[in-house]
Amino acid sequence: MNTSGKNLTVRYALIQGFYWMVYGSISGFASVYLLDCGFSNTRIGIMIAAVGVLSAILQPALAGYADQPKSLSLKRIISLLMGVQVALGGLLLLTYQGSILLTGLFYGCCLTILQLLTPFVNSLGMESINQGKRLNFGVARGMGSVGYAIVAYTLGGIISGAGAIALPASIMVLSGALFISVCLFPFRKQIKESTEKAVESGSSPIAFFKNYKRFGVVLVGCTLVYISHALINSFNFQIVESKGGGSREMGIAIAIAAFVEMPTLFLFSYMLKKVRCDIWFRISGIFFMLKALGSLLAPNVPVYYGVQVFQMLGWGLMTVSSVYYVNSIMDARDAIKGQAYMTMTYTLACVIGALLGGALIDHSGVNSMLWVATGSGIAGMLIMLFVTERPGKKPGAEKSDATELEK
Repeated sequence: MNTSGKNLTVRYALIQGFYWMVYGSISGFASVYLLDCGFSNTRIGIMIAAVGVLSAILQPALAGYADQPKSLSLKRIISLLMGVQVALGGLLLLTYQGSILLTGLFYGCCLTILQLLTPFVNSLGMESINQGKRLNFGVARGMGSVGYAIVAYTLGGIISGAGAIALPASIMVLSGALFISVCLFPFRKQIKESTEKAVESGSSPIAFFKNYKRFGVVLVGCTLVYISHALINSFNFQIVESKGGGSREMGIAIAIAAFVEMPTLFLFSYMLKKVRCDIWFRISGIFFMLKALGSLLAPNVPVYYGVQVFQMLGWGLMTVSSVYYVNSIMDARDAIKGQAYMTMTYTLACVIGALLGGALIDHSGVNSMLWVATGSGIAGMLIMLFVTERPGKKPGAEKSDATELEK
């Protein structure tokens, strides 16, 4: 494998850092912004669900296109999407506290683009590693958590003082920064071999899941643990309010969760040498469940802060181990589709979580929603523990990945 050339970790870390800053501003503060613009919890849930349905339709289609030899490169696709995101931030600023319909439309488009970006940002890093480039994915993703923590803490304070109008401005600035960082990243699309089997695999979801049967069941488990996460993440503001806090306390809780992810992400290359990625993937399901249970049982804001430590081996571990797990069991021609299907589990979870969460909070209260989150986390954890397969299609992939990460 050719590993000559500059180490791209710093440049890719900028992409991950700004991407998760954009993610933290748009997704993390959705309830704060939309409630300020006149939305009810139920309306927020319906809007997030509609976004999830649209994203679930677009993700595999766009990923299938990206896997084609004559498609635009990952770099070009991400750049185009971020250009649209900058424009949407400006439109939200112009329509602030105006039309609920336009606010929902523009914010919904922001959330859709956000969900479409995740597999492409991850695949950009993995494709670079597969091409022999020197890139430490875990460290770069760790900088994503640094960015998420910074924006969560900073925006929590700014919005508490200046109001929710600060959010559209942050979306414009951060999306512009991500656009620039992607443009500066050296990446060239590598044409994959086009074989009859490749065409058959990419022709339909049925053909794909025929080749990866157990992976389909694993995706069900991922969806269930992500429902647990989505219920907490989408309605974090309401959870914090129920425990006696506000937008500032919510920002602190999000920042703590992001900070505790960092040791896992920065040390994942070492962890991957000691234990296979599929085992780390299973462990992450356990900690998703523990975070949901802890959120349910926490009696006040300080204890809720403490619960965020489960993020270290929950979301923090899942977000990187799942990328390596998919890469280790997928053939090269299916890599982007595999990442997209994994991301789609979170999209579907957002749909279900949004529909359940908003309605449950409005009719039965926050605790009822947290009971559902805990039950979903337990079910997903069990599937992930017993169905996740040991990588076997690409012998030695994990070893080479870990070696590449050290460089």
